[in-house]
Amino acid sequence: MTEAVTKLPEFPFRVRTPGAALDECSKLRAQSAVTRVRLPGGHEGWLVLRHAEVRAVLTDLRFSKEAMTRPDAPRLIPVHRGSRSLVNLDPPDHTRLRKLASREFTQRRVEALRPRIEEITAGLLDAMLAAGTSADAVTALALPLPITVICELLGVEPGEQARFRQWGDKVLTVGGPGADADAAREAAGALMGYLAGLIERKRARPGEDLLTRLLQAQEDGDSLDAEELRTLAMTILIAGYHTTVSAVSHLLVHLLEDPARYQSLVDGPELIGPAVEEALRYSQVAGGFGSLRIALEDVELGGVRIRAGEPVIPLINSANRDESVFAEADRVRLDRADHPHLAFGAGIHFCLGAALARLELRVLLETLVARRIPLTLGTPVDELRWHLATAFPRPAELPIQW
Repeated sequence: MTEAVTKLPEFPFRVRTPGAALDECSKLRAQSAVTRVRLPGGHEGWLVLRHAEVRAVLTDLRFSKEAMTRPDAPRLIPVHRGSRSLVNLDPPDHTRLRKLASREFTQRRVEALRPRIEEITAGLLDAMLAAGTSADAVTALALPLPITVICELLGVEPGEQARFRQWGDKVLTVGGPGADADAAREAAGALMGYLAGLIERKRARPGEDLLTRLLQAQEDGDSLDAEELRTLAMTILIAGYHTTVSAVSHLLVHLLEDPARYQSLVDGPELIGPAVEEALRYSQVAGGFGSLRIALEDVELGGVRIRAGEPVIPLINSANRDESVFAEADRVRLDRADHPHLAFGAGIHFCLGAALARLELRVLLETLVARRIPLTLGTPVDELRWHLATAFPRPAELPIQW
């Protein structure tokens, strides 16, 4: 008589929409805070699903980001091997680089960008409205707004933005069946090569941009070396572009899915701030692919023992739908007062660009509402096609009309 073998769930989930992935999370979360899963390449690891445990992993230095860059480590995004990116470092290297970079993303510095972000947003809306009575919101708004903002911030020429988008899409390809790891690494190499040249041009001719300020940044006599600066610039560019494209797309999907939601903002603009936070909580922007960590020692978590060396994925999307923390967690509530969501992470890796992403989302909503543009979806949500082969899922197209 043989013992039955329980088949482990596979992660990433084989689904066609982010909503279906959340359904899988809901089933697993109801059973346990932490569940064992099979990862691409045959590795086994732990998926962390409930808010308290996800936050615990994000803030506990016994779960290492840097360890996942080792040659033999499991990975979900193919370009991590050997990476020295800020998002993949542990202290003390992370502490040092974060200190040098964080001054550029303070609330005061970010708020100073508001006039230019308002100008970019207004220009995109003018062009969209002038072209007719319908558009694809991804190509008209969600893509050009963040890529323009982040490229201008870094000092990248407008003519280079299309190349940056192509490289960025490949760099953050999700691992697993069908993933082109070689193309991802080739794109990362091309992007790093371009940034190296751009940095040298900024060194020779300083400007009023972020790269120039990072070149000049010092803290207690310390500064960034050439490799650190290239990697940090790539991190800021890719993360600032991809995450916000997805966030804008999801924001529009969830607001326009129910016409009363969007109309409530038109009637009460004071709801814009809470609406942005609710969209960040409710959206499925962070699919978990960039949050993978490796346990450095045995850790008890959610009633299970995670062994040293095992991969752990704190699934932020699942935590943000935890019914024990958020009343009516599977409903969009624009009047939600308490927002302990984890959309930007927690702990030392809390998103450096959180204030910038929030500002872009707010400015977009403020501009739409001020103009009272009567937006509606051009197709039912359940008929949208989704671009899922990326670390930050988004609709392939998002038809809107007015």
